[in-house]
Amino acid sequence: MQSTTIGTVSTPSPVSGRVTPLAPSPSHQSQLDDPSAQLRELVVHKLEAMKARDLCLIDVRGRTSVTDFLVIASGTSTRHVKAMADDVVEAAKAADQQPLGVEGEREAEWVLVDLGDLVVHLMLPRTREFYGLERMWGLDVPRAENPESLNS
Repeated sequence: MQSTTIGTVSTPSPVSGRVTPLAPSPSHQSQLDDPSAQLRELVVHKLEAMKARDLCLIDVRGRTSVTDFLVIASGTSTRHVKAMADDVVEAAKAADQQPLGVEGEREAEWVLVDLGDLVVHLMLPRTREFYGLERMWGLDVPRAENPESLNS
């Protein structure tokens, strides 16, 4: 499995060539000129600052017409998940990107923030394991040996 760097955190890349690295690269200037790339980078950095766990950026262009990228991350509690979602919404608004919708804030086991070309899924670990979004998009993600041991 190859490794992809997202911001300053090195994470395994479970996708064969479909995860977009956000570390500086030769094409970094072209990313800075792309508002969509700027929004992705902003969201990833905000989530890193909020101590999101198992952060994953998935390029789904050509696989769905709903969005271009998915960000999936876990929080340690419902309060943490909600706080991360609130921070993502505030950051998007500050970057003149009004969210198209936010779902799941009340229960905060799974909060979805729709930013158009980018959809952010923030979940509790047990919810993430149960729904397996990474597996749904064809990613080879190791499953927990004992799902009951995941943080609630």
